[in-house]
Parts: sequence; structure tokens; C-alpha cells
Amino acid sequence: MDNRLAAFARLLNIMDDLREKYPWDKKQTVQTLRKLTIEETYELSDAIIKEDWKSIKEELGDLFLHLVFYAKIGTEQEQFSVADVLNSVSEKLIYRHPHIYGDVSVEDEEEVKRNWEKLKLKEGKKSVLEGVPNSLPAINKSQRIQDKVRAVGFDWERKEQVMDKVMEEISELKEAVEQGNKQEIELEFGDVLFALVNYSRFIDVDAEMALEKTNSKFIQRFQWMENYTKEKQLDMHAMNLEQLDEIWNLAKIELLNQA
Repeated sequence: MDNRLAAFARLLNIMDDLREKYPWDKKQTVQTLRKLTIEETYELSDAIIKEDWKSIKEELGDLFLHLVFYAKIGTEQEQFSVADVLNSVSEKLIYRHPHIYGDVSVEDEEEVKRNWEKLKLKEGKKSVLEGVPNSLPAINKSQRIQDKVRAVGFDWERKEQVMDKVMEEISELKEAVEQGNKQEIELEFGDVLFALVNYSRFIDVDAEMALEKTNSKFIQRFQWMENYTKEKQLDMHAMNLEQLDEIWNLAKIELLNQA
């Protein structure tokens, strides 16, 4: 047997044992697993950002366990089996890749994406945006929305056009701030973020990943500041912004030297 199939069969058998014999596993439902799966997904995301391959492997294993768990519950509820799940996605992939499994010819990645969206509409979807989950984090959701509409040709042609749009939205935000309309400020701020996410696609930057790296960098530098002031017996709360900024610059230099 292929070692991949043997490993998957082993996991399925362990899941059967746990569901039958272990009290915690016996009482789980798709609803109780949901929040845990979300947590595991974010842990995988953290490992990917750090490019920690050992942790990526471990977190993928945890997610595999969750997927097998859902399939086990689906079988018990007489809704679907793990075979149904795997065959379903295989059939969908074959159908949506006629340039590989059929006789369709494509020139580039963009044509593949356009064909993908056309095929999904043929499957009964009423909108190309139906595949964007409502519960996605806002930046990820913006990225997916923009990817989807690009596939049907609704997009800018050049990054310069998008930057012009960013500047236009910033100008409108400034005007809203000057007018003091809270609701309008919020809307315009959202437009600025949406335009920046759009621009990120044109310069080949993952907006979510870029922001998360900045978050991590800020946390690292601020925690260095906390440790530094503690070692020097300084009180951050009693320091002014100029003094704190001086230590912040020390943190940037020190951490850069450690990189």
C-alpha cells in the first residue's frame, strides 16, 4: 500500500477508536469542534508566517485530525462519509480543471481563473462572490472579493491607477474628518483600506501577511522596550513620548543587529 494511504488509514482507525472509547471525543459535535478548528487554523497561520516547518507539520496534523473528526460525525449522522468528502472534492477539481483533465486550452493563469468562475456559475451559483465566506477576517475578505471580480474582468489595468484611487480615498477621508461626521469617517476609512488591499495585489504583496508581520515586528520592539526600561529601572508611564521614542529607536537598532 502507498505509504500516504497507509498513514491516512491509520489516522481513520485511531479516530474510530477515540470516538468509541475516549469520553471527550465521544461527546464532541460539529458545533463544539468549530471553535477549536478555527483556533488550530490560526496556529497554522502563525507557524506559516514564521516559516517554522516543524510547527507547520504539527499544525497540519491537528487540522487533519479535525477534518477526519468531522467526517466521522458526518458518517454517524448518516450525512456523508470520508470517502464521500474526498470523492466530492476530487470530482469538483477534475470538473474545474478542463485544461488538465479535458481538451480545453488556456494561455495563462488569468484565463484559468476566468474559466474557474464561469464553471462555478454553471454549477448554479448566482454570483461570483458567493464563494467568499461572510466570517472571513475583513482584510482577507477584501482580498478574496477583489480576486473574484478580477476573474470576470472587473479590475484596474495598472498599479498607477490603483495608487491614484488610494490617494483619492485618502483625500475623501481627510475631508470627512474635517467635517466631523463619524459615520462618514468610518465609511471613508473603510474605502482607504479597501483601496490599499487592492493596491497590494498589484505590487504582489499579501496584505494580511504584510500587516501581520508589522504586528509581530511592533510586538517584538515594544517588548524589547519593556525589558530595557525594567533593566534600567525606568518607569515607562512617567516618560514622555520623546523619551519613549528614543528607546524605540534603540530597539529597532538592537533587533536589526540580532536579525
